[in-house]
Amino acid sequence: MCPADRPRARILTSFAIIRVVELRQFFGRAIGASLRDLALGDDPASAYLADLLTRFARTENLYPRALATPRLETVVDMLLETQAVWEDAASFQPEREVVVRRHIGDFTLFMTGIFPERVEQTASTRYYIDQGKRAYHFVSEHDRASSRTGGAGAPLYRRLADRFERYVDVLAYARKVHFRDHPQHPFFGWSFG
Repeated sequence: MCPADRPRARILTSFAIIRVVELRQFFGRAIGASLRDLALGDDPASAYLADLLTRFARTENLYPRALATPRLETVVDMLLETQAVWEDAASFQPEREVVVRRHIGDFTLFMTGIFPERVEQTASTRYYIDQGKRAYHFVSEHDRASSRTGGAGAPLYRRLADRFERYVDVLAYARKVHFRDHPQHPFFGWSFG
C-alpha cells in the first residue's frame, strides 16, 4: 500500500466501524421496541438478538467458511460440519463443534424470523425450529459444563432454546414493523423470496 493511501484506508475503516455501531444501535432500538410492543418487557436476550442481526448484516458471517464444505449455507451443511470436526484426529477441535452449533442456532433463528419465505422454500419452519432449539441447548449444556467459561453463557443459551419460537416472533415483528425506517445498509435490500 502506498503511504498516501494509508489515511484513506483509516478513514474507510473508521467509516465502516461507525456504520456497524449505527446498525447495532438501530437493531437494539428495534428489538427493544418489539419486545415492548409484544408486552414481553425487558428480555435478557434483547442484546443478543440485536448483536445477531448486526453480525448477520455481513454475508460472510451468515455463511462462514467451513471444513467440510466451502461455506456453511444450509442447516445440512452445518450439521455435516459438526461431524467433520470429529473425523480428523490430527486436527480435532472440540470447540469448533460448539461454534458451529451456536451458528446453527443463530442461523435458524435469524432465517426463520427474518426470511421465513426462504425457509419454507428450502426446508420447513418446524425443521429449522427443532434444529435451532437443539443447537442452543447443546451450547447451553456445553457452557454449563465448561470450566473455561464458568457457565456464564449457559442461562442465555438455555433461554434461547426454551423460548426459540418467541424470539422468532420478535424478529418477525421487528422486520414487519420497525425495519421500515432503517439506515442505508445492504442488509435491508436482501430478498430471498
